[in-house]
Amino acid sequence: MSQPEPDVNEVVRSIAEETDTPTETVSRMYADTLADYRLDARVFDYVPLFAAKKVRNQLRSSSNQRH
Repeated sequence: MSQPEPDVNEVVRSIAEETDTPTETVSRMYADTLADYRLDARVFDYVPLFAAKKVRNQLRSSSNQRH
């Protein structure tokens, strides 16, 4: 049984709030990361979760480097 797709707008909004990043930036990063993961995926159930985690980590990492 596959996992339901998360609401993309909710994921983007959540990451944007957590990382204090514009939603347009997060949306673009999330879409790009999701596309990259889907290229090599054999199982797609958790791809959105992995993409969100990667974007969140990238933004947190870049935020920490600025401070």
